Amino acid sequence: SENGTRCVLPSSSEFPEGFFTPQERKDGGIVIYFIIILYMFLAVSIVCDDYFLPSLEIISECLGLSQDVAGATFMAAGSSAPELVTAFLGAFVTKGDIGVSTILGSAIYNLLGISAACGLFSSVVSRLSCWPLFRDCLAYTISAAAVLAMISDNRIYWYESASLLLIYGCYVLVLCFDIKINQYLMRKFSPCCTCFTKAMEENAEQQPLVGWRDESGPLVRQQSRTDSGIFQDELDYSQLSTSLHGLDEISEDHPNVFTMPEADMKRILWVLSLPIITLLYLTIPDCRRQFWRNWFMVTFLISAAWISAITYVLVWMVTIAGETLGIPDSVMGLTLLAAGTSVPDTVASVLVARKGNGDMAMSNIVGSNVFDMLCLGIPWFIKTAFINTSGPLEVNSSGLTYTAISLICSVVFIFLAVHLNGWKIDKKLGTICLVLYLVFTVLSILYELGIIGNNPTRVCGN
Repeated sequence: SENGTRCVLPSSSEFPEGFFTPQERKDGGIVIYFIIILYMFLAVSIVCDDYFLPSLEIISECLGLSQDVAGATFMAAGSSAPELVTAFLGAFVTKGDIGVSTILGSAIYNLLGISAACGLFSSVVSRLSCWPLFRDCLAYTISAAAVLAMISDNRIYWYESASLLLIYGCYVLVLCFDIKINQYLMRKFSPCCTCFTKAMEENAEQQPLVGWRDESGPLVRQQSRTDSGIFQDELDYSQLSTSLHGLDEISEDHPNVFTMPEADMKRILWVLSLPIITLLYLTIPDCRRQFWRNWFMVTFLISAAWISAITYVLVWMVTIAGETLGIPDSVMGLTLLAAGTSVPDTVASVLVARKGNGDMAMSNIVGSNVFDMLCLGIPWFIKTAFINTSGPLEVNSSGLTYTAISLICSVVFIFLAVHLNGWKIDKKLGTICLVLYLVFTVLSILYELGIIGNNPTRVCGN
């Protein structure tokens, strides 16, 4: 630090060197980076649509999970795999603050940016339930407050990181008894929410999770949210499996991934994506097909690993491209890198929102942030409890106050905005979230650049 100016390492220092020199990139090589970025976006959408979400359907069926619980647990864990990898890299490889900065820095985008995408890119108005959103927002507020309290003194002790694991364990326990807790709270404390729950039942809010592509398939009798949950008796579970997911309606095998689409635009995308389709077909069992159906957990894990790898390449390319264009690192971290690490969450949430599964989309948005806090706790606990037991883990907590205010405000805003919007995800909510996200981003960039506040930064070596 010199004259009160904080020195930060460039984002590119966390990645390998690019395959072009800086001068070659300026002379036109950057076009290759943009092509790779677009191809990685396409690859993530293929993994999510063809492998990740179908495996999630079968997992939900086997455990009898409702939309919101599935979105807050398995869907959030799988789509947040890149953040988990990033946290481990920051704790064990780079020895920097990449894990903390990436996860906390992208939290605003996760809440506001993805909500905006779900509202703007979905032609279906998705209905929401009161309890799942309140539950996930409360859990995220508690976990974020715990993380911020831990890093306030720039040191992480083993018992502090263990408390993060305990918080997430309590969150999972609440999810296990989600239906009973929901019914008790709605009946005991909130008559208006009880009326809302009845309205949701009348509208058959719960949508079938199966059939991401088979939109013209047979209609399935829909269940209300109170008919689903983890702990069901055998009869209820059987009804849940057949009615919620409609798996008994699928009598023939799923079409092969190499079947060419009929629409012209889809054919072009299919030809361009054929290399990644072939690679994924050879490495991931397609659990939509009867032969691989029992391999759904393998599909889930391998697709999550592919999501992590693709996201790493995507963020790497975005970082190099931003550096070539002269975009300041503070701006990169708050915009392109935050969005890049959250691509799987964005794609998965938009896909399910377009199917009308609003609770699942919102639970993934907020639940993935709760899982991100766990992503910090696991590597911190391993390092402080088993590897480096002599002392605490050192982290940098500069900008902590602004981050805390931003996170709390965004969580409160999401809940109030959904409430005032009539508990639905539509283009109106998407537009409001987009505007607020832009406002938060501009203020954050001005703060990071030292234009407002007292936080001047410069890149080390410059």
